[in-house]
Formats: sequence, C-alpha cells, structure tokens
Amino acid sequence: MRHGFVASRGARMVNALSRTRLQDGYVSYPWERRMQELLAVPNSSSFFSLLLLPKASDRAASRFNDLEDSLARANAWLNASQASGVPIVFMNMQTESLLTKISGETASSTVSTGSLSDLGNLANASLYGFEDYHGVDLGVVRAVRLWYAPLGGEIAIEIKIQEGDTKLGFAISRTEEGFIYVSSVIDGNEDVPSSRSGLYNLYKQGMDTSRLLVVSRVSNQKVLPWMVSSTGAIRCYDTVSLSQKLSLHRHAKVPIIIHAFLWDRALISTGVNQARVRAASPPGLPLPPEIQLARQPNENQVLPLSPEEDHDSGGDVSNSREPRLVRDTAGELSFRFHDFALSSNWV
Repeated sequence: MRHGFVASRGARMVNALSRTRLQDGYVSYPWERRMQELLAVPNSSSFFSLLLLPKASDRAASRFNDLEDSLARANAWLNASQASGVPIVFMNMQTESLLTKISGETASSTVSTGSLSDLGNLANASLYGFEDYHGVDLGVVRAVRLWYAPLGGEIAIEIKIQEGDTKLGFAISRTEEGFIYVSSVIDGNEDVPSSRSGLYNLYKQGMDTSRLLVVSRVSNQKVLPWMVSSTGAIRCYDTVSLSQKLSLHRHAKVPIIIHAFLWDRALISTGVNQARVRAASPPGLPLPPEIQLARQPNENQVLPLSPEEDHDSGGDVSNSREPRLVRDTAGELSFRFHDFALSSNWV
C-alpha cells in the first residue's frame, strides 16, 4: 500500500512538472541613459551594413538575377573595399525580405508559391510572388545585407577652428565602393586645423601601412555607402556637398567632429584631439599583406582650386569652374568635376 502511494505521488509530480510553464514579464530599462553613456557615438549604433537589392536582368525590370548573384556581388564589394585600403572586416551576411506589389510581366515571371511543392524552387530565387485574399499580386524581394566592421573600431577627431584659419588643410575623395576618405593633408604647416587636431598624423600612419583614412561620420552622421540599387548603382555620399559643409564649419567657426575607421588601436597618435574614443576591436581576419592604395585619381575625387582661385575664395570649395551636373545610375543628381587638370582640393 505504501509503495502504491509513493508511485502515485511520483506520477503526480512528473505530471505537474510537464504542465508547469515558465512565466514571462516586463522590466523597465534606462534606454536613454545607456545610449548616452555606453555608445561610442551617443544614440547611434556602431553596426555598419550594405543592403544589396537583386539586380534586374532586363531593361523593364521584370526579371531579376538570382540570390547567388547578389551574394557574389556583396562578396566582390567587400574584397574590392579591402583591396583599396579600407580597413574593414566581414561580420555577417543575411537575406532580407522586402514586400512589394508586382503586376504584368513581373508577376508572370516570378516563382509562384501556390503549393508546398513550389517551395523547393525558392531556394535561390531573389523574387517570388503570391496572390493575397483580394487578388492582388504581391512580391517578396530577397535582398542581401552585408554586415562589416572597422578593423580597429572608430576614433573621434575634433577639429577646432581658430581666427585666421583660411582652410582646414585636408582634401577628401571617394572610392569606387562609395567610401569617403582623406586623400591629402597639408604637410609642413603646424598652424592649420588638420595638423592641430592630429589628423595629419593619422593620415601619415595610414599611408605608411597602405590603408585609407576612411571617414565614417561627420558631426555624428554616418557617411558610409548604405545600399545598392537594382541597377547596380551604390547609394553613397557626394564629396562636393560634404566639402561644402566642412567649409561652412570653418566660416561659422564651429568645431568639426569627424570619426574615422582605425586600423589598430595601437596606432592612435598621442597628438590626436580625441573628443570620444571607444573603439572596440571586432573579430575577423586581418587584411591581406598585398593590399595597396589606389593612387590614381578618379572622377569622384574633389579636385583642387588654382592658387589664384584659392586666394579669392578663402580656401573653400568653389564652383568658379562650373561643374557638369549629371544624373548617376542610381537616379540621383550628383555634382561631378570632370575637366579639372589638378589633382587635389583643399577645404
């Protein structure tokens, strides 16, 4: 009798154990304070990514290349960025589903998901469609998001403006992959903002290691490429408008805080005026030793003023030689200087 009671009690405990569920709940959290105190740039993440839409395979944009093509283009962009001297490492790759409305030839050319047997066809599809309850054809675009990180984190550099500063003392350009970088810095003049802030020292260290000094933020705003359109064009920031903004800082005598990608925390110069440095070293493979800087100027480089023009304009970016306004492949208006013979432009 005693044995049966113990067995019955044990069965009840096992039954109660299987039926007992953990309870969840909510806890308040000081988000505003944490985002101010614990982020390298207050209220802004240190996560960087590029979203690649599938490339249209015809002019009507009714058919798109498969997912493997998007993955291959992301891989090529990363390798090309590293080869040009941008100090970034691969972090992660993911597909991202974007809902859109489709019709006509686009709807008829997409993979239908009318039954379970169709699901096997979606493994490498970048666009598939289905019909909702109202008879509207909906499409799911499978974009690819590439996550990357700077090799040694970011460093904040505060560039202070003084009375009598006629120029900032550095020039910016843009790589083919859409990264803004410092392409030239005045040498031998200690009384310009670029030298006083330590920007010149960082630039020299980058040149010595064949790595670009990539500008990741200006006034805490990210200035990195963020999307690739279905035509293959990279959405990125315009160097002329950025140069004009930097020159306005000098005219208004408002300090500039720029962030740059680091190659290694050990390379931080003691002369750098650091507004805020919290550079975490992310995991990842080092850049290959054969990396070389691209020395040839391209059409995205902000080109220089002549000495006479520079004297008249006070050292600012000037449109005294009229730039040609062109529409790029992303459908955005962008100023491009094509006809200048000189090779650098000081702000």
